[in-house]
Amino acid sequence: MKLKIQLQLLFILILSSSCVRAQLGENEPLFIQDSLKLISSQFKFTEGASVDKKGNVFFTDQPNNTIWKYSTAGKLSLFTAKAGRANGTYFDKKGNLIACADENFKILSFDKNANPTLVYQNPKHSNLNGPNDLWINRKGEIYFTDPYYQRDYWTRKAPAIVGEKVYFLKATKREEGMGGIIVVEDSLQRPNGIVGTPNGKILYVADAKGGKTYQYDIKPDGSLMNRVMLINQGSDGMTLDEHGNIYLTGNGVTIFDKAGKQIAHINVPLARTSNVCFGGKKRNILFITSGKSIYTLPMTVKGVE
Repeated sequence: MKLKIQLQLLFILILSSSCVRAQLGENEPLFIQDSLKLISSQFKFTEGASVDKKGNVFFTDQPNNTIWKYSTAGKLSLFTAKAGRANGTYFDKKGNLIACADENFKILSFDKNANPTLVYQNPKHSNLNGPNDLWINRKGEIYFTDPYYQRDYWTRKAPAIVGEKVYFLKATKREEGMGGIIVVEDSLQRPNGIVGTPNGKILYVADAKGGKTYQYDIKPDGSLMNRVMLINQGSDGMTLDEHGNIYLTGNGVTIFDKAGKQIAHINVPLARTSNVCFGGKKRNILFITSGKSIYTLPMTVKGVE
């Protein structure tokens, strides 16, 4: 009997110790302080960071019409010099790099050899403002934002359409003109950054002009419901980690938990940040685009891409 009681006490002690360790783990910092590393400042304006299955990161230099690759070995290489003025990018499950190419209001798919194919383009009489950022669910369906940004070297002087919206493109509806996309959000001032949860149930959209980030429930047909103003801050690009924390860009990188509470901030020097994703073989390296530069930061958490 005495031995049995001792074993029970030992079992309780082990459980208690495990709980303490789990609790301590939850309170650990998300990233290693003072480990932000400048990789390069050779670009004009970096954007559109996304990661492939191997952990290589691809990003855009939009004014120079290029897409670059930053490998898991830490090497930079040019992926394509004909990017269609690509901005936001995201990899589909087939390993193709899907890009918002706003030069001609297109969404393009680049294979591993950088050969482009058309995913979507509106009819000329009803052009979009300029596809900016996108997220792809497990079905291969695309959500993308379409804000209007005037650029000096564009010939148009005003938007061709009314409103800046979020669109939904079913995998079976591609390249069918205006009828192929569905407006799922039309009340934001300037929708920009967008990302969804891996289970495809929640979508986050940042209103860059309104300075807020919203959460939506995704219905089975792809439409959105139950909009909640989650974070009183807008963003350009954005990403999620394995715990569902939300990473917003702008003044450095600000990290919020699923409830919208700020839990950390990453200071990035000189320029405003534009995009962010997790890269590396273990998806535990945060990759940050910021003005002319790109940075990396080791993390204690992993991304969900």
